[in-house]
Amino acid sequence: MNIAVVVQRYGLDINGGAELHARYIAEHVSRFAEVEVLTTCAHNYITWRNELPAGEARLNGLRVRRFPVKRERNPQQFGRRSVHVFEHRHSLADEHAWLESEGPASPALTKYIARHRDSYDYFIFFSFRYYHAYHGIRAVADRSLLVPTAEREGAIGLSMFGPVFRGVRALMYNSFEERAMIQAVAANDQVPHVVVGVGSEVPAHPEPERFRAKYGIRSPFVIYVGRIDENKGCKELFAHFEHYVRAVPGDLMLVLVGHSILPIPEHPRIRHVGFVDDQDKFDAMAAADALIVPSYFESLSMVALEAWALGKPVLANGRCDVLQGQCLRSNAGLYYEGGEQFLETLYQLQSNRHLGRAMGENGRAFFQRHYTWPVVEQKYMDMLNRLHDDDASGRAAPPIEPLPGWFARRRATLPPANDVVKSLPEGPVVWQERR
Repeated sequence: MNIAVVVQRYGLDINGGAELHARYIAEHVSRFAEVEVLTTCAHNYITWRNELPAGEARLNGLRVRRFPVKRERNPQQFGRRSVHVFEHRHSLADEHAWLESEGPASPALTKYIARHRDSYDYFIFFSFRYYHAYHGIRAVADRSLLVPTAEREGAIGLSMFGPVFRGVRALMYNSFEERAMIQAVAANDQVPHVVVGVGSEVPAHPEPERFRAKYGIRSPFVIYVGRIDENKGCKELFAHFEHYVRAVPGDLMLVLVGHSILPIPEHPRIRHVGFVDDQDKFDAMAAADALIVPSYFESLSMVALEAWALGKPVLANGRCDVLQGQCLRSNAGLYYEGGEQFLETLYQLQSNRHLGRAMGENGRAFFQRHYTWPVVEQKYMDMLNRLHDDDASGRAAPPIEPLPGWFARRRATLPPANDVVKSLPEGPVVWQERR
C-alpha cells in the first residue's frame, strides 16, 4: 500500500503540534506501508516563507517532496480577512480569499496531488484549515483521510469546509470533543471515522537530576512546554502564577520550555530555559511536579500525553473542552477557570503530594491504554485496510459534493463563523471512555 502524508510544513526541527503529529504518523505508518511526505518549502508558520529547498529529500528514511509557496503570508491582510469572515456576514468568495491568505498557498503541491493521484492508494491530510488540505482533498476526495486537528475557533464555522468533512473517505479524530464538534457543524457522522490521537516518543528512563544540575534549578517547579504565545494562554498563565506566588508561601517556580514570541515577566520565580532538545525536555518534565496547559484551544494536547506517560499530573485550562475531557477521562488532571481556581487547584497539587502521585499513575495507565504506538498504529492500519477492502470489493466512494452557493459566491449570504461556533454544543465528552 502506497501512502502520501500531506502537511503544511515538515522537518526534524519543526515541533508544531500538527506538524510533529504528521511526522510521527508518517514514520510509524511506514512500518506497514510505503510512505512519502508531500509538503511545502515553508519553515516558519507565521510567514510561510520558502526557506527549505524544493525537490526531494530524505528524513528518517522517508522520501519528502517539497513544493514552493507562491507568496508569503501578509499578517495584516490575513487579520482583516479573519475579522470579516469570523465576525460578519460574508460570501463564499470571502472564505476562499481567507484561505488564500491563511496559506501556505502552494498550487504546485496541489497540482502534484491531482496529477499523481494514481501513484498513491491513499492520502493522509493534516490539518483541515490550510490551503493544501482543502484543495488537495477536493482533488482526491475518494482517496483522502483527514486528520482535522480542529479547535473550537472561527475556522471550524466556515461553510466551505462542510463538503470536505462530508466528502473524505475517513476522519482520524484527535479526541471525542473534536469529533462531536465536527459532526455537529458538518452532519458527517456517516463518514468512517475513529478517535485515535497520536502516540508519543517518551524515553523509558529520563534523568530529572541531570536537568536540574544543567540549569541550576533546585526548587520545586511546575512546567509549561510549548510555544510561549498569548494564543496559547501564556499571558494569562503569567498573571495566574504571579497571583499564586503572592498568595501562597513557598519557593515553587514556573519553568518555561520553548520559543517565546511573548515578553516573559522578569520574576525571580519564573524561569525560561528556551527551546531545548528532547532529552532536556523530557528530563525537565520528569523533574517537574506538574505540567500546566493554559491553552483555550486544542484538538489534542501532545504535551499532556507526554506528561502522563511520565507519570505527572496535569493542570489544564478548563475553558478548553478537549483538555477538560482528557482530564476527566484519564482522572489524571485538574482544571481551572480563572485566577482563583488556578490558585486553588495548584495549591491542592502542591499541598497534597499523594493526590499528585495518584493522578500521575492514572495518567500513565491512561496513556498505556490509548496512546502507545502499537495502539495508534493498529487504529490507522485498521482504517486503511478497511478502505482498501471496500475499494477491492467495488464499493466506490460517492463524489465530493459541490461547493454550496457557488453561483452566488460573491453574495454576503453566509453567517459569521463565530456565530456558527457559538451554536455548537459545548462541554467535555466523558462517557465514551467508559464504554
